[in-house]
Amino acid sequence: MTQKERYNLVLKYFEKAMPVAETELEYEDPFNLLVAVILSAQCTDKRVNMITPGLLSAFPDPQSMAKATAEEIYHYIKSCSYPNNKANHLIGMARTLVEKFNGIVPAEPEDLMKLPGVGRKTANVIASVIFNKPVMAVDTHVFRVSARIGLTRNAKNPLDCEMQLTANIPEGLIHKAHHWLILHGRYVCIARKPACSECGLKVICKWYHSKYRGQNPYPSTNIHPKKTY
Repeated sequence: MTQKERYNLVLKYFEKAMPVAETELEYEDPFNLLVAVILSAQCTDKRVNMITPGLLSAFPDPQSMAKATAEEIYHYIKSCSYPNNKANHLIGMARTLVEKFNGIVPAEPEDLMKLPGVGRKTANVIASVIFNKPVMAVDTHVFRVSARIGLTRNAKNPLDCEMQLTANIPEGLIHKAHHWLILHGRYVCIARKPACSECGLKVICKWYHSKYRGQNPYPSTNIHPKKTY
């Protein structure tokens, strides 16, 4: 199977199995999502969704958050991971938005990365989810799933993974593929114990065939590749 055939099969599978794919973070505007994504670093979306209503009720926009103290922010986010660092990041992000971007969340990843607490992954999430930019945010789920299925080859780091994925996924599907890979990694292709029995991609998954070689790795599926790996 060629790499192009593999990508085509994977994308067709997700389009059918997961026609609606979107972030599980709850938000009402770009600033809300930016706050949520910063809080989500090494923290579950479920926990973030419990934190943001109170935080954003008190500080609903960059202007109000820019005037807050770290102690005030900490009060609302203390149940998430690294609350002290994130409190400082949120204040720095809000102040930079006000001072350099007139309080408006920018659309370009390069501008987003000028904000404290915003790295490449966070910038790509905002650019993709809010502005439908053809950029791929690579978190641990995307990195793991892409390698296991065989979409990436020997990716050394998240940037390498990102470059391989964006080079092979049609531009119009990149922002959606980001969610497909994350959700698949979160609920099916789990890190320690992937639910291969529930996965419709196992017939073309390199990791599955490597692990179960010789153990009849041909379950019923709607995917019929020319070769199995």
